[in-house]
Amino acid sequence: MFDFHKDKKRYFDYQYFTSRDYIVPFLSPHLDENKPLKVLEIGCAEAGVLKAFTEQGHQCLGIELMEGRLELARTFMADEMEKGLISFINKNIYDIDLEKDIGYKFDLILLKDVIEHIPKQGVFIEKLLDFLEPDGKVFFAFPPWYMPFGGHQQLCRSKILSKLPYYHLLPMPVYKGILKAFGEPQSVQKDLEEIKTTGISIERFEKISRNSYHIVKRELFFFNPIYKYKFNLKPRRQSDIITPIPFIRDFLSTCAYYLLEKKTIV
Repeated sequence: MFDFHKDKKRYFDYQYFTSRDYIVPFLSPHLDENKPLKVLEIGCAEAGVLKAFTEQGHQCLGIELMEGRLELARTFMADEMEKGLISFINKNIYDIDLEKDIGYKFDLILLKDVIEHIPKQGVFIEKLLDFLEPDGKVFFAFPPWYMPFGGHQQLCRSKILSKLPYYHLLPMPVYKGILKAFGEPQSVQKDLEEIKTTGISIERFEKISRNSYHIVKRELFFFNPIYKYKFNLKPRRQSDIITPIPFIRDFLSTCAYYLLEKKTIV
């Protein structure tokens, strides 16, 4: 595990910088910026991503399952909460009554590094339609499963395992044996095994999304934008030669950005 995973304020800043410098510019050409937008982030953690949207005057809501992370979000975003620019809900998205708990729908829904943790992803993506305005859009950012660290093995306590690429693609019994042999705590083993069952490829994401959405915009990265702040690596978009090649691109793309909107029924 890297030091910035332990320093929550530092990681909050990394998320904020990435949102401000890369996510907002990716989205801006496709949003109506003449009015404050209603923005929802699912799995908002400490709300670093949303800070870049409150700076633009948008009305934000963060939903997060872990109350401990929301406590930090309320601390880091205290000024924004006082100004009425952001609020938080500690609930599972499936347990939220839109009318009672929120009272309105959203122009933009954000999911950064979340979809790869969610089971039954097709059902979940359909569920988002309940929260979306008719002309609303959904942004996803995720690490494709087949990329070098698609198994989130950077969370390992072992310095060797945290920097070892691609071994998350091994069969589950072998993978579990490696984690156990290197002395990873049960909690880490459980988390990584769960990610192995829910990790999502570019091909699978596009397949399940196209049931109800069409893709407005896609950007694949050879170097994830957040690596600029984590590792001082300049973000680099995927080669135009690699991007169109199914499956191969998964191995060589460390991050995928997508903007979706609901299909219109003719």
